[in-house]
Amino acid sequence: MNICVFLSAADLDDRYTVPAREFAELLGRGGHTLVWGGSESGLMKVVADGVQAAGGRLVGVSVDFLAAKARTNADEMVIARDLAERKALLLDKADAVVIMVGGTGTLDEATEILELKKHGKHTKPVVLLNTAGFYDGLRQQFQRMEDEGFLPLPLTELVFFAKDGLGALAYLEETAGLQ
Repeated sequence: MNICVFLSAADLDDRYTVPAREFAELLGRGGHTLVWGGSESGLMKVVADGVQAAGGRLVGVSVDFLAAKARTNADEMVIARDLAERKALLLDKADAVVIMVGGTGTLDEATEILELKKHGKHTKPVVLLNTAGFYDGLRQQFQRMEDEGFLPLPLTELVFFAKDGLGALAYLEETAGLQ
């Protein structure tokens, strides 16, 4: 399965890097392909290293202004013109999406992917990997959106919240056959 992972390119502490490394190892050992932003820094590097070391493939989609930070030994690397094209390519190359911890760029990617799914532009499973409760506040906000009528479909059909990588991958493997 080609799994797009949106995540930070920042260097983070062990409460985020250790679970990210464990998830990457699960992806690689499972024979999955990581589709990611292609960066050779921060958490993006941690996950790419883990997937590659465990035998998985790497498909990167960088963007022209970040091309100097792109991983040089990915199995495939595409350089997009801008962030909009990058997001479209990442989604196009993926069978499923996992959103890990990140900043405004990751949040932008997450909301766009969920907006597209809400409007039926894709039906790929989307998982928010809620490492160390990072997305507890976002989950609460989404629940409020659903409760107050802002979502045209149930939150459970839009996104799955996983507390760890094992739960995320189990959900993806279970739902992938339903796509």
